[in-house]
Amino acid sequence: MAPRRPRAAGAIPKPVERAAPTPAEPGELYAALDLGTNSCRMLIARPKGDQFQVVDSFSKAVQLGQGLEASGRLSRSSMARTVQALQICRRKIETHGVRRMRLVATEAYRRAGNARDFIRYVRRETGLPLEIIPPEEEARLAVISCASLVNPGTEQLLVVDIGGGSTELVWIDISYVPPGDRPRAIMRLSGGFSQPESEIPSARVVDWISVPLGVATLKDQFGDVEDDAARFALMSWFFEEKLADFSPYASGTPQEGFQVIGTSGTVTTVAACHLGLKRYDRNRVDGLTMTSGEIDAVIRSFLTLGPEGRRADPRIGRDRHTLIMSGAAILQALMRVWPTDRMSVADRGLREGLLYAQMAEDGVLEEMKPIVGEIE
Repeated sequence: MAPRRPRAAGAIPKPVERAAPTPAEPGELYAALDLGTNSCRMLIARPKGDQFQVVDSFSKAVQLGQGLEASGRLSRSSMARTVQALQICRRKIETHGVRRMRLVATEAYRRAGNARDFIRYVRRETGLPLEIIPPEEEARLAVISCASLVNPGTEQLLVVDIGGGSTELVWIDISYVPPGDRPRAIMRLSGGFSQPESEIPSARVVDWISVPLGVATLKDQFGDVEDDAARFALMSWFFEEKLADFSPYASGTPQEGFQVIGTSGTVTTVAACHLGLKRYDRNRVDGLTMTSGEIDAVIRSFLTLGPEGRRADPRIGRDRHTLIMSGAAILQALMRVWPTDRMSVADRGLREGLLYAQMAEDGVLEEMKPIVGEIE
């Protein structure tokens, strides 16, 4: 199979500049793959109304960033593990006959000295057109994936995406957008954070930042600190220091109508633990609102468990027990910087943003409907 050449993410067609793309056939399948510092994850879906229906998925911890902090390069063993995972993805793409796809790599590949060699290796071994995307595009895709979770009363929105190698924060002002149009205004950011002048009130990105610290890279920074509680505290304060150049950092107390949406494995794991789920249930986690007290209680329970307890705790999982405290340190820092009493939980992110962007470009999604009331 010859994969279709990927389109520019989030590029909404402008007829004055180029011809509109040929509309996708009804029910045509799309693929989105997110190759991160720690994991390889893919969704295959078809458009359905203003959302999409997932028909297949794949997720595997490949730990591609292992050793990157020390060497500045991707190791042979981690590259081999990743290619094995990508071969499974290729077979799924072929089995479903997917022609529309976007397969992207993020922070580890932006930093690795041999990233281009790895991209060629992937192409040679799998035939997949993997591409490295810049931080702004990664942040933008995370934002549009969360559009349907924006409350009608939200005027100031902070979207936080805690990844393996980096953390993206985007602060958006939608106070001038009519409440019923706010989710759609967020979706329109798929064309870029700098919106053209228009008579239609639009979402305004006040500031955004990509901090080169995620759950894997932050953990590696403090791997030599033996005391569990001390390591957690150091990670949290160290991450907060990296927010100094983020302009809303100095604003202190959030304004009226402030909403935080957190998207990452850390946030969803904390939410699942808060709910006491013995088996993860996306329908219960995605869209949940957690108070700052509930988040803090879960984090304190993780600290009480200690490394051995976290390893044995089925709520955390084998793939995440070594990374949950670095993620929790980031989460705690964010809740400390912007004192808010709640966070919306999003079990969605880069893959979902890739799907929305492709489908929006092809014009196969219906107009997004605003949610009614707050998500509890």
